[in-house]
Amino acid sequence: MTGSPRTKRDIIVAELRRMISAGELARGSRIRQDVLASQFNTSITPVREALRLLEAEGMLISEPHRGVRVADADYDRVKTVYLLRMAVEPYAMRRASRRLSPKDLDQARKLVEEMEAALAAGDRTTLNEKNRRFHFLFYDRCGNEGLSEEVALLWRRFPWDMLQVVESRGEEAAREHRLILEAARVGDTDALARATEVHLTNSFLALARHLVGHDVPDPFEIDND
Repeated sequence: MTGSPRTKRDIIVAELRRMISAGELARGSRIRQDVLASQFNTSITPVREALRLLEAEGMLISEPHRGVRVADADYDRVKTVYLLRMAVEPYAMRRASRRLSPKDLDQARKLVEEMEAALAAGDRTTLNEKNRRFHFLFYDRCGNEGLSEEVALLWRRFPWDMLQVVESRGEEAAREHRLILEAARVGDTDALARATEVHLTNSFLALARHLVGHDVPDPFEIDND
């Protein structure tokens, strides 16, 4: 069964998400509705619908008398997204570990290799795409469509464009992906969940350091604020 055809609104939403995540639309930059309508050869109505949806997700901000702009990467908001991801994604990985086929594991291995090649080539666009495909290969096999959709919503709220500037994460993230893959390959559910937790934590802490200018304690530890 094929999905429903994408509307003009859906196309605009997808492209704006991509441009923001890739850093092509800078934080704080203004969004002009007339320019988007011309770019996508459409009326202003689907443009407004797309902007409202992205505003509801927190990617855009509407300001009275000033229009719409790309939201800044606020530390407290990023922290909240991280806390929710830490509560949900390791659990989704535990569920996925019981449902992965040999074909899935082979595909995951290929994606890891493609990410490493993209990293070596400095191709951030391909790296981001393969990274998402790698993680959602697991999440989409967690056996609960609603859970996978919630993870996807959290991913859309995470500032991937900001993480791209954290150069130190490249090699470290590659090693973490290998640990996730190996735990999945041997069917070690606990190790898979733990590897996911480590990956999420290290990504957040690197991004937080970039946002606030200093190291922060892991807020997922209940004694930390």
